[in-house]
Amino acid sequence: MAVSIAVRSSLHGLRAVLFFAALHISVAAAEGTTKGADFVRVVPDQLHQLEVVKVESHAFLDQRSAIGQIAFNEDASTPVLTPFSGRVTRVIAKVGDQVRRGDPLLEIDSPEQVPPQNEFIAAQGARNKAISQLNLAQIVEKRTRDLYEGKAAPFKDLQQAEAQLAAARNDMRSTETAFEAARIRLRILGRSDEEISELEQKGTISRVTRITAPIDGTVISRKVGPGQHVKSDSAEALYVIADVSTMWLKAQIFEQDIAFVRIGQEIEAKVAAAPNRTFTTRIANIGSASDLTTRRVMVRSEIDNPGGVLKSEMFATFKIGIAEPSVTPAVPVDAVIREGDLATVWVEAEPTLFKRRVVEIGVQQNGLTQIRRGLAAGERVISRGAIFVDNEWRQ
Repeated sequence: MAVSIAVRSSLHGLRAVLFFAALHISVAAAEGTTKGADFVRVVPDQLHQLEVVKVESHAFLDQRSAIGQIAFNEDASTPVLTPFSGRVTRVIAKVGDQVRRGDPLLEIDSPEQVPPQNEFIAAQGARNKAISQLNLAQIVEKRTRDLYEGKAAPFKDLQQAEAQLAAARNDMRSTETAFEAARIRLRILGRSDEEISELEQKGTISRVTRITAPIDGTVISRKVGPGQHVKSDSAEALYVIADVSTMWLKAQIFEQDIAFVRIGQEIEAKVAAAPNRTFTTRIANIGSASDLTTRRVMVRSEIDNPGGVLKSEMFATFKIGIAEPSVTPAVPVDAVIREGDLATVWVEAEPTLFKRRVVEIGVQQNGLTQIRRGLAAGERVISRGAIFVDNEWRQ
């Protein structure tokens, strides 16, 4: 009998537990989210998971995207060739060196250096001789004129002295021209003014000469080594020097977008080496031909490169502003739910009631999505937590 009473007591306890559990579940269901065809109502405790923001107007740039690369500024770079043939005896500058105009790059032993120096010395001798003859002619002319004015010499002697002075002056001009031409030729062949002055003073001929940097910049290429024979008629540069304080941005634009691109439009570039920086400049040149393989047109800009962050051949992404900014409603990127070509947002109708609305979106800029149709400034939408609400609605 006692066992039967205990069993009945246990059954009553179990029924009580099940009743209270069912009651708790029904209350939770009553207090949970409710949903309809286009709305979701959340409970107040769920609001802390959501961030509701006000739709603001924002000026969006009409941009076209492109890819391309960084390149050396060809207007500030130059190849270094040799004006004569010979054998390299010494290589001075290395790739990466910073050089100034006139700094030595390499030395070459060339027999072609001998004739120009001989011509210079010969022209110098002819000029010195002409100077002596001019001085003598001036003395003779003055003495003869004094004698003629003192009635001590005939007029024909004065005429002869004047003719000799004029001839000496002509010879002087000719030898000066030849001497200066010989000096210029030595400069073209790579002789510095100091070397030419030393040759003029000492007359010592040297077969070895230095090739110097024609501009300030960085040595970006070297294709010559010690002992190598170089030729003056070779098209291959011994060195290439570039001023890397400015670089070229080369953007490849799709053919269908090139009609919207104009010189002077703003262009933004990003590179992986500086992910947090945006390099801004303006278009300086638009290519006149499309690449047959990629069907793209090259658009070029020039930009300052402080610190040398930009390197040649770096891959870059570009955005080109093709029109004036347009002011439209904007929402945070995470407020927009995308499903294929469909875009929706959850709009606050009441403090806990949110309605699903289809919108037409545009570009994304600065963490905002452009709303072209479907929302008005001043409305409130879910930003953080929009995915959570959308999932609740779909379940």
